[in-house]
Amino acid sequence: MALRRRQRRALKSEINVVPFIDVVLVLLIVFMVAAPMMQTGQVKLPSVSHASAMATQPVQVQVIADGEDVQYRLRAPGQPEETLRLGDLVERVVAMHDANPADSARFAVVISADREVRYESVVQVMDVLQGAGIDQVGLLVQNKASQ
Repeated sequence: MALRRRQRRALKSEINVVPFIDVVLVLLIVFMVAAPMMQTGQVKLPSVSHASAMATQPVQVQVIADGEDVQYRLRAPGQPEETLRLGDLVERVVAMHDANPADSARFAVVISADREVRYESVVQVMDVLQGAGIDQVGLLVQNKASQ
């Protein structure tokens, strides 16, 4: 009997993960039951009949790759096509925008670019035009069916 008192149980250095697994499984079941009951958000998109009227012929800016450089061409309705630097192009577009303040809400600019032009150049034109106060700036694309 004296021997048994002196022998102590060795300490276990194990982590019991069974309670953790139980909690995780309960949370999994709760989320599986609750997920179908959640309401999904609905986005109310404007219909075509309520869309604002677009300019009949927007001003077109072409970004053309010329080797390492980039050229900018301006096509405006009723005016000849011009090749300009970016600063001059923005000045011309802003002058066209400010020429008719009553129609400035319908004034739009579309940007078209060659496939070889870096995306950075197109974004730079969009950024500079929007920074100059031209709100309606878009991209012109070509359908694959028409190629």
